[in-house]
Amino acid sequence: MLKEQLIKLRKENNKTQEDLAKLLGVTRPAYTAYESGKRNPDYESLIKLSEYYDVSLDFLLTGKEKDGETEKGNLFFFDMEGLSEEEIEDIKRHIEYVKWKASQGRQE
Repeated sequence: MLKEQLIKLRKENNKTQEDLAKLLGVTRPAYTAYESGKRNPDYESLIKLSEYYDVSLDFLLTGKEKDGETEKGNLFFFDMEGLSEEEIEDIKRHIEYVKWKASQGRQE
């Protein structure tokens, strides 16, 4: 699903593969490999793309948003005291990335 989302979001925003490669600091062929599904972007690149397109990692990776989650979602089992909203969002993104990466391993 990631490759489809990358193509869809890039086209909706009238960007070229070269534009996105520059944003991520990779070569155009490397970015093309993301869109073709031959390579997966690293965690930092996924975050950059999510922030650039102003979408959640859920949406970027699956094309869907989670319904019915509270601001802190399923993170109730973590001690969030003293963390900023930005730090909590970083934790959420990392969890979604780990879940996505695990699903990619199961598909291979």
